[in-house]
Amino acid sequence: MVPDVVFVLGAPGSGKGTQCSLISKEYDYVHLSAGDLLREERQRPGSEYGEMIEEKIRNGEIVPVEVTCSLLHKAMQLSGKTRFLIDGFPRNKDNLDGWERVMSDKTKLQFILFFECSRDLCTERCLGRGAAGSGRSDDNLESLHKRFNTYLNETMPIIQHYDQQGLVRRIDAEVSPEEVFDSVKKVFNDTKRIAA
Repeated sequence: MVPDVVFVLGAPGSGKGTQCSLISKEYDYVHLSAGDLLREERQRPGSEYGEMIEEKIRNGEIVPVEVTCSLLHKAMQLSGKTRFLIDGFPRNKDNLDGWERVMSDKTKLQFILFFECSRDLCTERCLGRGAAGSGRSDDNLESLHKRFNTYLNETMPIIQHYDQQGLVRRIDAEVSPEEVFDSVKKVFNDTKRIAA
């Protein structure tokens, strides 16, 4: 059976991770964070990609798509499940082309969940997360500045690409996590109804 995939996109700090954990519990999706997989790979002793990943993450740059796709594919196979939320991917045209080249025949894209949130609020959330000891080397102003520029210049065109295909589901992410999840549930319940 071809696995179902939902891409989860939004600015750094828009609440993707929080919402993904709620969706996984409620709808039995496996949450795969491209960033977490890369961070784990970076820490894995003897990883051939570790140093390169570390350097890209520290500079707010995007890791080559073949590496990310292979980590995502491996995680999907290991999970033994058929429904996945892929958080923070595809982040640029190279990611998109790579996914379509490597993974599009191995998966079925359901839709894109897009969390809309202002830059100020996202920055405040990320800095708060960093201050609370998130352990993320990129929750600081300098990295955030780079991450936002990457997001605006490289990820927004991906949203527009999928929007033209009618695949984007926009969510207002400026409200409380509970209110955001209410909007998210509507999207998933509608999708279930259409599929039924």
